[in-house]
Amino acid sequence: MSNIDYKKISDQPEFEALLRKRNKFILPISIFFIIATLIFPVLTGYTDLLNYEAFGNISWAWIYAIMLFIMVWTLVTIYMKRAKEFDKEADEIIRKYREGEYK
Repeated sequence: MSNIDYKKISDQPEFEALLRKRNKFILPISIFFIIATLIFPVLTGYTDLLNYEAFGNISWAWIYAIMLFIMVWTLVTIYMKRAKEFDKEADEIIRKYREGEYK
């Protein structure tokens, strides 16, 4: 296994572009997750908005809670697909480094 100069790789425009792309994806999805998750206890603890029946004996609080589970699974699935793309780009950057393209 060869030694890798991570400082040299981190200085490359391709690596910086990959970081910007990854952060541009992660930041909004993280903010959305945090807000959607934190709104639930606020709505249940400080308002009666979710206490009303959605249908039958099921209140909106139950609907919101179920939607949180669906949201988490959806976000994880989206993240996993995008992470594979990011990994491929990172592998390509490392390949270029090993082939001596970065001076």
